[in-house]
Amino acid sequence: MAYTKSRYLEQLAEVFPTIGRATTEIINLQSVLNLPKGTEHFLSDIHGEYEAFSHVLRNGSGAVRKKIDDVFGHTLGTSEKVALASLIYYPKERIELMKDTESDMDNWYRVSLYRLIEVCKVLSSKYTREKLRRALPSDYAYIIEELITEKPEILDKRAYYDSIVDTIIEIGCAENFIVTLSRLIQHLVIDHLHIIGDIYDRGSGAHFIMDRLCSYHSLDIQWGNHDVVWMGACAGQTACIAAVVRNSLLCGNYDTIEDGYGISLMPLVRFALEVYGDDPCNQFKIRGKAKERSAEIGLAMKMHKAIAIIQFKLDGQLAEEYPDFKMENRRLLDKINFINNTVEIDGKHYPLLDGDFPTVDPENPYELTDSEKDVIKRLQSAFMHCEKLQKHIQLLLKKGGLYKVYNGNLLYHGCVPMNEDGSFREVKVGGRLYKGRSLYDALENCVRKAFISLSEKEKKLGRDMMWFLWNAPDSPLFGRSKMANFERYFVEAEETHVEVKDAYYSFMDDTETAVRILKEFGLENENSHIINGHVPVHQKEGESPVKCGGKLLVIDGGFSKQYRSVTGIAGYTLIYNSYGMMLTAHEPFESREKAVSDCTDIVSRRVAVEHTAKRISVGDTDKGARMKMRIADLKSLIAAYREGVLQECDD
Repeated sequence: MAYTKSRYLEQLAEVFPTIGRATTEIINLQSVLNLPKGTEHFLSDIHGEYEAFSHVLRNGSGAVRKKIDDVFGHTLGTSEKVALASLIYYPKERIELMKDTESDMDNWYRVSLYRLIEVCKVLSSKYTREKLRRALPSDYAYIIEELITEKPEILDKRAYYDSIVDTIIEIGCAENFIVTLSRLIQHLVIDHLHIIGDIYDRGSGAHFIMDRLCSYHSLDIQWGNHDVVWMGACAGQTACIAAVVRNSLLCGNYDTIEDGYGISLMPLVRFALEVYGDDPCNQFKIRGKAKERSAEIGLAMKMHKAIAIIQFKLDGQLAEEYPDFKMENRRLLDKINFINNTVEIDGKHYPLLDGDFPTVDPENPYELTDSEKDVIKRLQSAFMHCEKLQKHIQLLLKKGGLYKVYNGNLLYHGCVPMNEDGSFREVKVGGRLYKGRSLYDALENCVRKAFISLSEKEKKLGRDMMWFLWNAPDSPLFGRSKMANFERYFVEAEETHVEVKDAYYSFMDDTETAVRILKEFGLENENSHIINGHVPVHQKEGESPVKCGGKLLVIDGGFSKQYRSVTGIAGYTLIYNSYGMMLTAHEPFESREKAVSDCTDIVSRRVAVEHTAKRISVGDTDKGARMKMRIADLKSLIAAYREGVLQECDD
């Protein structure tokens, strides 16, 4: 241990070669510890709804508007505050609109610049100069720093700032400065972003969301089952590819595949027309495409059925290969009586709504035909060689994981698999049993090996484990007894459609269970919370997102349009700043155009607020704990210099 510490101090000395430099760093770190904690922003279950997602990022779930209220109080009227907020959200669009309505644009530029500068001043006060400089665009960094930094040595401050603003307007840079300041405010109002899973599927803008996240300044992502199935598809797992394409066709958002990622569905089109050309495929409706021409919808329905049958075959193969996945109930093709047109499910026989299975061999129902093999092979190649998709999935791997422990809170998408008595359920992964946190760790490790392992055996298990995470009953991301796709397509009896939730969900109002889960993940602080999504909160039925006496916060409130009829809202978001937590429910976002022209915002209301007894500082966070360790190490380094163990080295 002594040798290890000595080696570490020698390496630290290379960075801080003198007592003076080490002392300066200690003072710098100590001052940062006393700054207010940065604001964390939590979003979940975005499901491809890019416009709503983008707006929530721009307005910081109301944080921008609150900061405007804090800065200007009663000195600005409501309409002026709303207009300023809209300018911050959509600066380019608002400028173009004002050019059509304002008679004196120079004056509007001047007023807008001063108001934006005031907001920036307040927001930047909780950041160090170094961090602020990193957030500033290089072209205007010096001028913006001059504008938002107090200069006590200047006697006539008003004249100083007036001269800078007047020059900006005079040389025609006002618009660029307004855009830059607005984006800086969006950046500063949120210090760190948490995405609690399910970026993909349902909506048509997942690729735009991922583009935005690729350039976001600070974030982490907890994988949802809809994310993992795309990860599996990217890695070439054929059942995941079939599931992704089927989901996209079902939800009418196949533009994401074709336009967003440039993956051609033509092999599937040709196959569907050849095999299902005379089949109306009435059970394979396309959601959200009612306005399209009937011929286009008809083709999409044929494609939908074609890929669904391929998926059921691939699912059946995997269920047989991995009995530990407990997916035998997804092997239903061999339960079909092709003569009576019925299917056996859980010992009962049900009539089929669609008995046309031209590619299913009753003697070998899970074997793909040569044409089906060709379709899936071509899709596999397209997914694996799509550079944009690979880039997006690499972000999920770099910034993501199955769970995150961050500043005393536990973040995960779905559940912790449990038995009926509330104990953690053991799940077999790679031949070994795991439960609780160790299950999460084993599954994540397995997934990562699909992308980085040199062993083909490990890579295959990792790819197949992403299919497990997508829809297996023991998956912490899925948390249901089955994914009843086959039943919903082919069987009318609703009893077969039921997907029984994991026992975890029956303990969501049990505080002791929440405390036990937190302890399992190393959190025993009374102020710790579990934050997760996955299951929409039915607010219109009176369900609360705050559970387990406030220990558990479920923030899936229905970003997806598909769920709004049952949730009654358009999503929850959570803000955690130096004053505490604020959970907000959002009404549906109208449109970007309305937000620009009418200065409309997402109507939000606070659902729950948890204030802290004292304002939280950086020193109270995980980052603060690391900084305190760094300070202790630097003090040891200084002691080593003074005791002669190490020699100072002046450059």
